Amino acid sequence: MKTVVFDLDGTMADTSGDLIAAANACFRDMGAGDLLDPIKDAGTALRGGRAMLRLGVQRMGRTADDPLIDEYYQALLDHYARDIDTHTRLYEGVMEAVEALKARGYLVAICTNKPEALARELLTRLGILDSFAAMLGADSLPVRKPDPEHLLETVRRAGGNPEQCVLVGDSDTDRNTSKAANVPSILVTFGPSGEDMAALKPEALLERYADLPDVVEKLLGKA
Repeated sequence: MKTVVFDLDGTMADTSGDLIAAANACFRDMGAGDLLDPIKDAGTALRGGRAMLRLGVQRMGRTADDPLIDEYYQALLDHYARDIDTHTRLYEGVMEAVEALKARGYLVAICTNKPEALARELLTRLGILDSFAAMLGADSLPVRKPDPEHLLETVRRAGGNPEQCVLVGDSDTDRNTSKAANVPSILVTFGPSGEDMAALKPEALLERYADLPDVVEKLLGKA
């Protein structure tokens, strides 16, 4: 079966506000105060916890490989787990698109570089976990995106054919994953880094979720 695989952060949901809040809690623990801006630094937030810590410690005048990054990474995850869905919002039309894809016969799954337990918790709180045939996180396998096996194993666990899938994402990581797996990618243009997506030359760009089922059908054919 043909499968549509979604990234989570920045693709299905804007999780940047809660991620920034968790990082700033760490910086306050360090005695540095809030170092990240929820708006200006949203793109960094969606690249993960270490990216946020790295940016913050650099703003403290430290180097990008400062030991504080590893030292506070678990603390960041703990802060985030306690307050994971205060500011997070699904992008408009995403679940309608998911249901439309399923109605057309496609499998749907999630492949994210968020730790699996946190991803499951967030999807559960958003009430959408059961809508997907499979969900793999950063620590579900020994490898993670952009390693293609992370994507391909997600498809297998969903019950699909790894050679007939498409990855919907929002970053160079997602684009590089699809290229390594030799499958098409669709990159969304409405996230914090949306204006940069065209330069990655995906097989398709997505401006709104209402268009996704037709875009998928053009790339994969009918399910």
